[in-house]
Amino acid sequence: MTDRYGAYALAGNPAAPADVLLRLLALNDRSITHRLSYHAALPDEVAEAMLTHPERWVRHLLADSCTAAPELRARLLDGPASDAMAVAIGPNPYRIQAPPLPDEAYERLLNHEQVNVRYETVNAASTPDHVLVPLAGHADPYFRRAVCRHVWHLLDADARSALLADPDQAVRTAASLQVVDQDEERTEEIVRTQADAWHLGEVAERGKLGRALAERLMADEVLLARLALNPTLPADLAAGLADHEDPAVRLAVSARPELSEDERAAIDWRVDPEDRLAGLWWVWNARHDPETLRRCATSAHTWLRRTAASCPGLPQDCVELLAGDADFAVRLLLAEGHPEAPEELLLDLYLHGTHRAVGSLISRPRFPAAGLARRFADAPDPRARALALRDPAATPELVERLSRDPDAGVRWAAAYDPRVPVPRLLELLTDSDTLSGAAANPALPPAEMYALLDREGIPR
Repeated sequence: MTDRYGAYALAGNPAAPADVLLRLLALNDRSITHRLSYHAALPDEVAEAMLTHPERWVRHLLADSCTAAPELRARLLDGPASDAMAVAIGPNPYRIQAPPLPDEAYERLLNHEQVNVRYETVNAASTPDHVLVPLAGHADPYFRRAVCRHVWHLLDADARSALLADPDQAVRTAASLQVVDQDEERTEEIVRTQADAWHLGEVAERGKLGRALAERLMADEVLLARLALNPTLPADLAAGLADHEDPAVRLAVSARPELSEDERAAIDWRVDPEDRLAGLWWVWNARHDPETLRRCATSAHTWLRRTAASCPGLPQDCVELLAGDADFAVRLLLAEGHPEAPEELLLDLYLHGTHRAVGSLISRPRFPAAGLARRFADAPDPRARALALRDPAATPELVERLSRDPDAGVRWAAAYDPRVPVPRLLELLTDSDTLSGAAANPALPPAEMYALLDREGIPR
């Protein structure tokens, strides 16, 4: 991290003139340039300078930016051949989809002379479905495998049949893994031919099981916890695992779909607040079935409620129910996964949750803004007082008052607020606690930006 905190903040200021940003780019400071690559509206001169920069790492930061215009990232394909890999990998931001490149860029990448560039492209998180679907009949089996993994649900019956009968064993396996929950024979084949494969656990959990195969798999202690989750495991075999010595096996049995609430309660299962559990796939597969989701949302079983909470199609009455759930993870998954999660739930989790994920809730569309100034401007909790600045009705007088708050975090948030009066903003620019907030404030006059660069020794 650079020690030029003002310069670093200026690199993200949406109102910074091009000549300010070019001075920052010329520093060849990695942290400042990284901030520049995420600039909300990169001026043309700065974008051009980054596109043609002699240092590869500068160009690659642009390729990795999820806020840079896709057309801008695509232009890196006109530069040195080494840039193609960075464009192919592209940005992969946390829990959001980066905007895709123009279609012609994907055509160039998928036909690139370097095989690794082609392969990264078909597996990149931002490559859109409509680019992948036509590759189901591609000559390269690696492409066909990627299609099986990423867009199977969009393929027509003929394409699926061809992939299931593909001459390449790895392609057939990738296709078979998409249908094992419906096809007992393919489940049997994968287990028989790939006993040591990494995906055997997935097959044990999701594959359609005949009794003989189920009994054979039960001999493998490593697979038992996942096997116990498989709805096609014969009920008597599953019941025999209900008192297994391994708590993970007992928990898996207790979460099976056919059990009644009384039957679940009779099993010695436990879910601790900090336990990280993958969603139950049988619940996710029923995410469009209101009755199944309702049954899970009203269950006493924590795992069922957590999975139901992550389903965007959860009925509204269940949303309201789970918003008050005693389990923190249920509430957090609901806040993250449901488009109609209550505003007060988002606010409560943000203010009182201890998990690192709660900080991102403030960016959710339903996170409240109106009325926060009235509610929190005088709150004892500084995290709550800072929320008052989110209120569009917060006055410049209130912003200035909060810029003098005892808490440095509140003062920083006020320094970043465009409503803070300019004379006060200039004072905040001289305080080490608020310098970076003030320097990133779009209300900062350009003359003060130039002066800040001079003070921090940024060459003209």
